[in-house]
Parts: sequence; structure tokens; C-alpha cells
Amino acid sequence: MRFSQMHRIPLIATVMLMLSSGLHMRGFAQANPPQGVRNIVLVHGAWADGSCWSKVIALLQAKGLHVVAVQNPLTSLADDVAATKRIIALQDGPVMLVGHSYAGVVITEAGNDPKVVGLIYVAAFAPGVGESINSVSKPYPPAPLGSELRPDAQGFLTATRKGIAEDMAQDLPESEQRILAATQGQTAAAVFGATVTRAAWRSKPSWAVIAGNDRAIPPELEKDEAGTIKATSITLPANHLVMLSHPREVAELIEQAAAKAK
Repeated sequence: MRFSQMHRIPLIATVMLMLSSGLHMRGFAQANPPQGVRNIVLVHGAWADGSCWSKVIALLQAKGLHVVAVQNPLTSLADDVAATKRIIALQDGPVMLVGHSYAGVVITEAGNDPKVVGLIYVAAFAPGVGESINSVSKPYPPAPLGSELRPDAQGFLTATRKGIAEDMAQDLPESEQRILAATQGQTAAAVFGATVTRAAWRSKPSWAVIAGNDRAIPPELEKDEAGTIKATSITLPANHLVMLSHPREVAELIEQAAAKAK
């Protein structure tokens, strides 16, 4: 027994040393997390829902980023900003805020949240203080999608199947176009006249994806606004739903922006 006990003491000491070394290494790993912003909040635009980000979400998650898509009610700008800020509040650190189309207005307003450290506009509007989609669109030729919107008695607009197929998703397969028509969110017409009260892009870095073949927003408008907000931008030969037709390029820009933002 005495011999066994004598050998047991060095063995226990060796095990304890190994455990303490392991704990020390784990502590070292936790103290050195990957650089850049890890939380990505995606905001969809009019006549859409959060599923329009599905391809981009998968690519960003594969890179280890934490991604959440907002489900905008599309009932008013105030309601959509509130929905976005609720998601921002749930994140455990700095946030990159990404908006498509009309959601460019939403992130311009919601992006003033102190957790937001960068804004990414994807085929989106980027109005300034006192501006709305209606006001910034006036100098440009009407987008073809406008003639394919149908109002209801409650003041909401629905895009026709033709509008989605030819003016929003013209470079996507017909099967995807049908799904987009079935899942579109009816959008209050009033959101297009709602004005920005404080533009987050004035104080936070911005990035932009310009859809060169856009038929829902004039590409010239996207390009001009990207210049106004001094966004780091790329132009893709894409339709309005560029995150579905070119998900890899969009995801790569988001990843690059998240790595640079502080």
C-alpha cells in the first residue's frame, strides 16, 4: 500500500499539471477571438421577407459570423425601424447593419443605435435628413417596377407576378420567381414618403452594392447615393434582388466590411 501511494502522488501531480496547462490554453484562446465584427443584422426591403437573405446567410454562417434577419412588418417606417432595433438590442456586441432596397431607409435611421458600427446598402436607397424615397427618386426616370404595383383598400401595395419576374428577379429561375411572389410582404405605400430624421451614414462607415441591371431602383440613383455617403462600393451585373442572384459577391463584401469595421 505504501509503495502504491508513493507512486500515486507523482501521478496525481502530473495530471493536475496537464489540466492546469489545458485551462491556461483555453483561457488564452478566449482572450484572442477572431478580429472584426461578428454580428450581422440583415434587413429586407419592400415586397419581400427575411428569406430573401437565405443564400447570403448560409455563406456568412460558414465563415463563423452570427447572422440574424429582421422580419419587417412593412406597415410604416417607424414600425420597421423599431423591429430592426429590437434585433440589434439582442446582439452581444458590435453590429454590421445591412439593408436591401427600401431597407436602406430603415438602416439609415436604425443605424444610429450605438451598437451599429457600419452600414451596408445592397441595391438600396440611402436618403439624408428630411429626405424620402419619393423625394430622392424625383430626378431619375421612373423604375419599371412602379407600373406593376397594385394598391388595396387599406393603402398597401402588392407587386404583380409580372413585376417580380421582369423587374425584381429577372435573372433568377422561374421556380425562385414563383416563391418570391408567394412570400412577398404587402407594403404600406406610406413608407415611400416617410422621411429620415437622422442619417447614420454621416457618422459611420458605409459600403454599397450597386445592381447594374436594377429595374426597381434606377442604378444611377444607387451609384449617386453611394458617392454621396462615401461608401466603399462594388457594381454587379445583377437584378434588384442581387443577394439572390449574386450571393457570393454580396456575402464577400459583408465579410470584408465586418473585418474592417471597429
